Amino acid sequence: MLANLFLHYAFDRWMQKHHPDVPFERYADDAICHCKSEAQARLLKQGLEARLAECKLDLHPEKTKIVYCKQAGRHADYPICQFDFLGYTFRPRSVRNRAGRLSVGFVPAVSNKAAKAMRQEMRRRSVLHRYDLSLNELADRTRPTLLGWIQYYGRFYRSALVQVLRSVDAALVRWAQRKYKHLHGRKVRAAAWLKDVKSRQPRLFAHWAM
Repeated sequence: MLANLFLHYAFDRWMQKHHPDVPFERYADDAICHCKSEAQARLLKQGLEARLAECKLDLHPEKTKIVYCKQAGRHADYPICQFDFLGYTFRPRSVRNRAGRLSVGFVPAVSNKAAKAMRQEMRRRSVLHRYDLSLNELADRTRPTLLGWIQYYGRFYRSALVQVLRSVDAALVRWAQRKYKHLHGRKVRAAAWLKDVKSRQPRLFAHWAM
């Protein structure tokens, strides 16, 4: 909240006054400015350095960068063609255009950092180590978390999130191996068991319906 209040004057109002032709998004102390050329971006960066110095602030030396949004129709070479913002990585990816043909678009998908955090969360969750619970109870207890991830990270390029959430199924296979005696030490058989459950109850776990 303090960052928003301070930067409203240190950044937002300054941008609106001195660079009204540069659209931007800002969340707390992270911001993206949309420039039309590299020259405009470098000029803006210099101006921001001076403005923030007046406010006793500095641009982050690693996070502050000029990014070329490479996509179909934009073929220039540039050393940096991606950036992270709010848990998403924006970079060139294969997409289908309006005609249904594969093309290259500069689009967001869940970032590697966010994906790693989700996998770690699944490994840490004590509920997936509760062998006294039934599969239905596991589904109920993991549903709020999974739905939250799906609703946020699944808004763009959902296939990337699907890959991440496969770790949930891997955890369920390990759970089944310990839960059921006939699956002890039999990973392939446990995976087949889970596949069968999924075919019979495709909406049991929140991510299965994706």
